[in-house]
Amino acid sequence: MPEWIYILLLTLLAGAAIPLGGLLATVDSIRPNWLDEELRHSITAFGGGALLSAIALVLVPEGIESFSVITSAFLFLAGGLLFMWVDIWLYRHNTSGGQLVAMVSDFIPESIALGASLALGKGSSLLLASLIAMQNLPEGFNAFRELRESSHFSNRKILWLFAILALTGPAAGLIAYYWLSSYDSVISGIMLVAAGGILYAVFQDIAPQVRLDKHWAPPLGAVLGFVLGLIGYMLLH
Repeated sequence: MPEWIYILLLTLLAGAAIPLGGLLATVDSIRPNWLDEELRHSITAFGGGALLSAIALVLVPEGIESFSVITSAFLFLAGGLLFMWVDIWLYRHNTSGGQLVAMVSDFIPESIALGASLALGKGSSLLLASLIAMQNLPEGFNAFRELRESSHFSNRKILWLFAILALTGPAAGLIAYYWLSSYDSVISGIMLVAAGGILYAVFQDIAPQVRLDKHWAPPLGAVLGFVLGLIGYMLLH
């Protein structure tokens, strides 16, 4: 199979989790309120665990290969500051698409890293695609709920929007494969910036939503999400 087709399939698989998460959000309301609430918190926590595993097992280990400790720390911090700026901008403009912007802003650099990792002959492309899919599912779920509650869009329109956004991943992956793969330092920098931004997003947008009084399953979702990423890493290495 040509590598560009493999990249296309991996990024499409990862991106398909976005509308799938939105589709899941359309049916969760049929459950009792207490289960709906616990399910939502558990899915949010699972996404946080998957994001942390992507940071710890792929983005940071591969990102630091091209840089010194100081440069790596600077790029990681720059990613956190960049996402903080986006978060502040969204708050000041009172937009209803905060979760949506956050989802796209980490999906695109991760897809770039996926395409580049395959072009550079690294064995982490399948693992990274799996982690991206794991985080896109709960992010699609949360972004759908946010848009449905704060906008006039119908469920069908939101799902179509998510399907279109899912195509940004294949585009970014192919761009990285054909044009960025010869610039190792650029790809490593993107990985570190993305890692810093994602970590900021976890503690700013996800972690505060995990805790639910008198329920202990949601925090366990974060542990399960990280364990799943760890298993995938160990199986491939």
